[in-house]
Amino acid sequence: MLEKGQVAPDFTLLDSDGKEVSLSDHKGQWVVLYFYPRDNTSGCTKEACDFTETLPQFQELGCTVLGVSPDSVKSHKKFQEKHGLKVRLLSDPEREVLKAYGAWGKKKNYGKEYEGVIRSTYIIDPDGKVAWNWKNVRVRTKRKGQEVRHADAVLEKLKELETGWQKS
Repeated sequence: MLEKGQVAPDFTLLDSDGKEVSLSDHKGQWVVLYFYPRDNTSGCTKEACDFTETLPQFQELGCTVLGVSPDSVKSHKKFQEKHGLKVRLLSDPEREVLKAYGAWGKKKNYGKEYEGVIRSTYIIDPDGKVAWNWKNVRVRTKRKGQEVRHADAVLEKLKELETGWQKS
């Protein structure tokens, strides 16, 4: 996993419309880059819907939200249409970007070990450096009896980081 302060690796992937998207296209602005296992699964759907719901707040802060999975461009398009998703989804079928960000690796499920997507999120600052990261993300957690969405936690951290950024 990349650490805070490291330069975020540039990449170019196709979005759900087949258009190329590069991280370097967003130089000078904040980027939330989240990695998820698979379109149309319950956790991934909740996560994408949560980011879609909070997208206007991210945009008010000048932040782009990008979701990345190994699914195909066609799968992303169907996923977006089915759930009315507004976040930009990128296809990484070769898993090169997933690996570069430490979001691909060994996982365990019911005692079996396998390779797969490690749900992870990065906030990348306007200089292209990792400002914050989360590994083994839980899409929703309980805190003091309340459900907390990961997308809300990311938004709060972005607000905190942006305030510090403006002061420096």
